Amino acid sequence: MFGTLSKMAASLDDASVAQYQLKVGDEKLALNELIGQTIKLTHSGKILCSNCGKKTKKSYSQGHCYVCMQKLASCDLCIMKPETCHFSEGTCREPEWAQTHCFVPHYVYLSNTSGIKVGITRHSQIPTRWIDQGATQGLLIFRVSTRQLSGLVEVELAKLVNDKTHWQAMLKGHNENQDLKAVASELIPQIEDRLNELLMENGDYKIERLDEDIQSINFPILEFPKKVKSFNFDKTPEVIGTLKGIKGQYLIFDTGVINIRKFSSYEVDVEVNPLADSNEQLALV
Repeated sequence: MFGTLSKMAASLDDASVAQYQLKVGDEKLALNELIGQTIKLTHSGKILCSNCGKKTKKSYSQGHCYVCMQKLASCDLCIMKPETCHFSEGTCREPEWAQTHCFVPHYVYLSNTSGIKVGITRHSQIPTRWIDQGATQGLLIFRVSTRQLSGLVEVELAKLVNDKTHWQAMLKGHNENQDLKAVASELIPQIEDRLNELLMENGDYKIERLDEDIQSINFPILEFPKKVKSFNFDKTPEVIGTLKGIKGQYLIFDTGVINIRKFSSYEVDVEVNPLADSNEQLALV
């Protein structure tokens, strides 16, 4: 396989096991069945913008050239920090895009990654969002009317619990299961006053408390790394090793780990069992 990398496609099977596919150009490679085998990733030296396709010396906002990063609403700071939404000020980069992506229901959740954290997402990204961050549990706690509101609620909860994942700790093992419903019941009363203030500040805001089941997620891992060594295509263009597992957007090799999402738009050549006869290569899906 040869082409530009994209974020790994991930889904849950009936046993709540994360199923991964490596996306290289227009092709996809099923990864779970390759655990225990040798994989070689070789960066060609090219980075091609995921939006315009032009060559760029550096990847911005996970796969964009500088020009696209500056003009696309999906690359604006408010995507990472929704509470800073500036649509009402008339300065949104792409108002029509915002209407379909930001002014739609969003969800505030708790997840169990390297510890309990709070986060936000659209419904279409559940459970993908949890898989991508390496969460072994996830729980939706609020359904809100806009992306900005989800960010404002997250800010309040982030004063009580983490809003970031410690990726190295996440890769060294699974955190113990937590009663996320009990945690939510403890946290929500502490922000009740602020929730009421938000509703009063804007009559269009809606916040719905949810009563969902906890989603468990299992990851395909034979062995966790004792020491996390991270590969970087900018410094080491060739990555090779025995695939020991997959968690979050990380491939875990016996030689180190690599964050596939970080290297979106990097042009790579992918070989499975590179020392074996080519006829033994597994088929693409």
